[in-house]
Amino acid sequence: MKKHEYTIHLNWTGNHGTGTSDYRAYGRDHDVSSPLKAVGLALSSDPHFRGDASRYNPEDLLVASLSSCHLLSYLHLCAVNQIVVTAYEDDATGTMPEDEISARFTEVTLRPRVTITPESDARRAMELHEEAAKLCFIARSVNFPVHHEPTVVTGNVN
Repeated sequence: MKKHEYTIHLNWTGNHGTGTSDYRAYGRDHDVSSPLKAVGLALSSDPHFRGDASRYNPEDLLVASLSSCHLLSYLHLCAVNQIVVTAYEDDATGTMPEDEISARFTEVTLRPRVTITPESDARRAMELHEEAAKLCFIARSVNFPVHHEPTVVTGNVN
């Protein structure tokens, strides 16, 4: 049985200097990239389905949507819980086995790495990933599990 995997790197670029110190203090901007693919949204199908490997495909975008939705839900929760996030990255992967009929995603794993200020509560920052998972409407819309393997570290404001 064939198995397809899609890897997306997400990097939050919305820290305007004080992280999530306030709901209005941070931007929602983030970049998504994937190994060997151009920046931007030039699309094709997966190379396994006769597409151009240098272009994003719908499978990449599904993984990116889940990663992006989790980021936005998480930043919101941090802002309202006085957790100051200064950096956020995610290396997300999706798995799509192919059988004799077709293929479908069976799981996606998000691996957010979050940096918070020393004054922020690291335990609470970890807990908020679970709450963000429940808020993410993209994750709530898919029929496969979305796993989370978060890491939280303390550092200084950029």
